Amino acid sequence: MSLIRAAEPADVPVILQLIHDLAVYEREPDAVRNTADALHDALFGDRPTIYAHVLEADEDIQGFALWFLNYSTWEGVNGVYLEDLYVRPEARGAGHGKALLAHLASIAAERGYARMEWSVLNWNEPSIRFYESLGATNQTEWSTFRLTGDALADVAALAGSPA
Repeated sequence: MSLIRAAEPADVPVILQLIHDLAVYEREPDAVRNTADALHDALFGDRPTIYAHVLEADEDIQGFALWFLNYSTWEGVNGVYLEDLYVRPEARGAGHGKALLAHLASIAAERGYARMEWSVLNWNEPSIRFYESLGATNQTEWSTFRLTGDALADVAALAGSPA
């Protein structure tokens, strides 16, 4: 029997460990800079910016979904952006990932949100097949862009420049 529930402050260390496990799975084992304090503040601080749900099975947290709200200017309503979905390898195949996605979809539907979106690495064929089996579609007409590090700082510096 499994249970999906909103994350609680006591779950932060386990969620952070699962984030590290996800980074290993995604071939970026040294990329996580997040800390328990930073994750706690983002989830439970004065102005939370993210949400998380955990899936408990066998008296332990076996997976999590971490998400935040986005907004569709065309639809005029919020949506869910799923940042991370992860189920421990030993717990896969039991429907836990599907249950977490269904739970988030029910939140989106209940609140009148227009959509759920997420990214998946191009090489991650098992996840792509899983998402497609649920009816999710690959948004091939869009490309993801990202500013980080020096490039982010350089563009930020333009804010003080005359237009």
